[in-house]
Amino acid sequence: MQKSKLFLGALALVLAPSLVRSAILTDVPMQGGMAMPMVSYNSGDGMMHVMMPMEIPQLTPLLVSNPSDSFNPTDPWFDALDPSRQGASFSRRYGFVMDAMTDPLPAGTQMWIRKLSGPVNLKVYRYSSSVPKSLTPIFGTDGTTNALYWNGMMFHPVVAAPPGTNGYTATFEVYLLDTASGLEVPNSSSGPLVFDWTNLPDGRPALSLAQRIVVAWPSSTTTNWVLESASTVNATTWTTVTNSPVTVDGQPSVILNGSATQQYFRMRYQP
Repeated sequence: MQKSKLFLGALALVLAPSLVRSAILTDVPMQGGMAMPMVSYNSGDGMMHVMMPMEIPQLTPLLVSNPSDSFNPTDPWFDALDPSRQGASFSRRYGFVMDAMTDPLPAGTQMWIRKLSGPVNLKVYRYSSSVPKSLTPIFGTDGTTNALYWNGMMFHPVVAAPPGTNGYTATFEVYLLDTASGLEVPNSSSGPLVFDWTNLPDGRPALSLAQRIVVAWPSSTTTNWVLESASTVNATTWTTVTNSPVTVDGQPSVILNGSATQQYFRMRYQP
């Protein structure tokens, strides 16, 4: 009886990993709790004000946050965020929200959010998981304008960047627009708002690219031949190439670094 119990316990341990199932996600995860810049208008000074959160969101690749999961190939964010495609780090934690205690906006004005600065590879998208789903570039991403009309409803844009250990910073402002003239209301800006993100690598093996020179000779060559090199074709002294031969495309070859482009090569018969 005791042996049977031990066997069943071992069987359960073996089967446990098979219970882990990958999921096809139908929306973009927030990647943490909300970090809400709270926006308000002050009628006393005629300016927009923003209370920034203390938290710093982390851009996280899906390969790290949901290693067994993937996005639906038919969703608009699949190409940018899925590990099988661009696999960007991303976060939706930052979200603009209107302060309930705000003063009403002046008649004939709108709120706009403008990106003042930020790296090109930090991309921002307006996101909707409701049908029809959308991932629309905003704030200068992919050549779009750097300003966006905001109706005061809470929204969490998708922010994405290449995975890595480097953090990102972008600067925004909130201001009023005169709907009659289409111009910014003077002195209405909140001033620069600094948004920071940390970032994570996705754990993929790093690739290296290097230029190499391959010197090959016929496979029928006997072992009595030695490969030599010199800096000029008329050199009186030639140096034996000591790199171990390997097979490249069916031919014996040596692989040399890029500096070998400045060398001449010959085969010398050695009795």
